[in-house]
Amino acid sequence: MRRIQSVWMLMLVVCLSLTGCEVKEADTTSDNKEISIDGSSTVYPITQAVSEEFMKANPDVKIDVSYKGTGGGFKRFIRGEIVINDASRPIKDSEKAALEEAKIEYIELKVAIDGLSVIVNKENDWCDALTTEQLNAIWKPGSEIKTWKQVNDAWPDEPFKLYGPDTDSGTFDYFTEEINGESGATRSDYTPSANDNILVQGVSGDKYSLGYFGYAYYVVNTDKLKVLGIANGSDVSTAVKPTSETIEGGQYTPLSRPLFLYVRKDALKKPEIVSFLKYYLAEGQTMVSKVGYVQLGEADMQETKQKLEQAIQN
Repeated sequence: MRRIQSVWMLMLVVCLSLTGCEVKEADTTSDNKEISIDGSSTVYPITQAVSEEFMKANPDVKIDVSYKGTGGGFKRFIRGEIVINDASRPIKDSEKAALEEAKIEYIELKVAIDGLSVIVNKENDWCDALTTEQLNAIWKPGSEIKTWKQVNDAWPDEPFKLYGPDTDSGTFDYFTEEINGESGATRSDYTPSANDNILVQGVSGDKYSLGYFGYAYYVVNTDKLKVLGIANGSDVSTAVKPTSETIEGGQYTPLSRPLFLYVRKDALKKPEIVSFLKYYLAEGQTMVSKVGYVQLGEADMQETKQKLEQAIQN
């Protein structure tokens, strides 16, 4: 009996040594029905809502959704730790190069439209709109504007406190590029966070505050926040506030932008991931408007669906 046990032990050791111990988190070939998603805090509410509905209909699938920011998500995507990255901006050239080096092929799927929103405290009764020139004066690197009066002489001589996304955020990249002319160019003396709910709390708790984040976070906090109209240029009379209609119709510029999913191509070998993505682009689209964003037009949606089908077939 002892001899038989010894033989079995020897066989077990040999089997373990042959299997090795390397583990890749973003395993796209295993039988585990798990989908790992990270990235944009702006896209997060859509993906989280779609995931919850999908898992109700598919209880054998587990979807883990996080939000480290678009840039933070791409870092994990490049390391092979996730199969889908939510993004509130297009992929950067440096990220493309890193994925090419890592031999990771991907597809880009446009899934919704956001109107990046400039927000003030609900008690702010002096400012209803800003121009992009004024936003630039406030947010540009080295800005010496500290008070509302410095922006407009008729406004209070009170210092404002600024809130915005951190540097891993696609919203940060988009805002700084559109307002300051260069992605990443910003004053440093503001309160940053990857969690938009923290930005909501900051602005809602300070009468003289000013911040920016995705439209959906304003929609669910209209009792606490006030959204400003934005004029593209210097004429404040042309300012437009973000609404579903002005975002979809293109009147809210230049802060309207598409939202994306980036998906590993090899992940499309897994039926549950294909099913999830098809669900996202069909039934799941009702969640886009429910959480406060704007659905794609018919032409854009058809283009996205065709892109997914081609990737599946290839």
